[in-house]
Amino acid sequence: MGIAETTGLGHEHRLMTEEEVRRTVLRGLQEIYAAGRRILVIIPDHTRTVPLGPIFRIVYEELADKAAALDFLVALGTHPPLSEEAIYRRVGISAEEHQRIFPKVRFFNHLWNDPSELAEVGTLTGDEVKEITNGLFEMEVTVTANKMLLDYDVLLIVGPVFPHEVVGFSGGNKYLFPGVAGPEIIHFFHWLGAVITNPVIIGNKWTPVRMVVDRAAGMLKMEKRCLALVVKDEGLAGIYFGAPERAWSQAADLSRKLHIVYKEKPYHTVLSRAPEMYDDIWTAGKCMYKLEPVVADGGTLIIYAPHITEVSATHGRVIEEVGYHTRDYFLKQWDKFKDYPWGVLAHCTHVKGIGSYEDGVEKPRVNVVLATRIPPEVCEKINLGYMDPRTIRPEEYANREEEGVLYVPKAGETLYRLKRAPKELGGNA
Repeated sequence: MGIAETTGLGHEHRLMTEEEVRRTVLRGLQEIYAAGRRILVIIPDHTRTVPLGPIFRIVYEELADKAAALDFLVALGTHPPLSEEAIYRRVGISAEEHQRIFPKVRFFNHLWNDPSELAEVGTLTGDEVKEITNGLFEMEVTVTANKMLLDYDVLLIVGPVFPHEVVGFSGGNKYLFPGVAGPEIIHFFHWLGAVITNPVIIGNKWTPVRMVVDRAAGMLKMEKRCLALVVKDEGLAGIYFGAPERAWSQAADLSRKLHIVYKEKPYHTVLSRAPEMYDDIWTAGKCMYKLEPVVADGGTLIIYAPHITEVSATHGRVIEEVGYHTRDYFLKQWDKFKDYPWGVLAHCTHVKGIGSYEDGVEKPRVNVVLATRIPPEVCEKINLGYMDPRTIRPEEYANREEEGVLYVPKAGETLYRLKRAPKELGGNA
C-alpha cells in the first residue's frame, strides 16, 4: 500500500456492524508485512471512549503468530500509569485470558518524565518553529520519545479521533506526541495551543499544533501505520487504516460530522457532567473545553463530577501554585510564570477560558464552577468557583434550552459551537 493510500469504512448515520469492523480491521492489518518483524501497538488509556476489546482480539489473531514480537504501549502522555488490572480492562481481557489465550503479547505504560525511559529522536530548529507557528515562537525544541519505540520495526497506532482543544482533532500522530513523548515537546506545543486559544483551535484539522505533531512524528524512521477510529455512542461509526496522517485526516472528516453540535444561541448556564472515565480535573477539564464556545459572555459553566476528589494526580501541586487563569494573565506577567511547566499553564488557561487582563484586573469571559468533592477552600485557592454537588439535581437543568440553560449528560468528547460566532469563539464573523 502506498504511503498516501488508506483503506477504511465510515457511516455518518449508523454504526458499523461487527462484521464490518472485523473485515475493515483485517483488511488494514493484512497490508502490514509482519513476518519476523517487531510490532508495537500504541493505544489510549481509559480517558478516551473506544470499544478497544474487539480490535485487540483481531490484532492479536492476525499478527501474533507472524510477528517476532507483538507488544502494546499505553499512550499516557502525562497521565499516571495504569495498573495491570486497568490495562486488562482497557483491552477487554482478564489476567487469566492473557496467560491462556493471548500469551505472546506484553503490555507497557509510557513514563513521560523519566529520562532513563526516553530517547532523543530529533530537534525542531528555531527556523522550523518560527515557520510552523507563523512567528508566534522562535526557539529550538528537543524532541524525545519513549526509547522502546526504537526497538520495533512497525508502530501501529490504534485510537479514536475527536475534536481536541490543543491540536484541533485528536488521534493519528498525537498518540506519539504527546502520547509517548518526553516533556519538552509536550510542554512546547501545549502552550502553543493555549496561546492560539482553545476556541480557535478546537474542531479544526490543520492547526500549527498538528503541524508540530506531524513534524515530530517524521523524526521516527520506522514504519508507522494507524487504525484511526471514529466512535459514536459506544460503537464505531468509522475505521480508517494507513499512514497516520492520511488515516487520521479521513477519520477527522467523519468526526467533524458526528462530534460537533451547532447551536443557534449561547447559554447563560451550562451543566457539563463529567463521565467516570475522567478521574481528576486535568482530564475533566474537557467538560469546559468542548462547551466554552456556547457559553454566553458572563455565563456560568459548571463541571459536575461528584466522583472527582483531586485537581490532578500528576500536576496538582503546580496548579495550586499558579491557579487557573486566562491566557493573558500569564502572558502579561510572563517573567513570573515562564519557568513553570508550559503544559500545566496551558491546561490552566483552557479550563479558565478566554478573557482579558488589564491594569492588574483579570476578566474571564466565563465563570467556571467545580461541583466535585474538591473542597471549597481548594477551589478558591485555584481560582475556580465551588458548588456542593449534593445540591445539584441534573434533571432540573435538562430541557431548558429555551431559557438559556444547557445540560450535557456526558461531556468531554462532543464539541458544541454556535452557528454564527465571532472569531475568538472559533467563528468567521
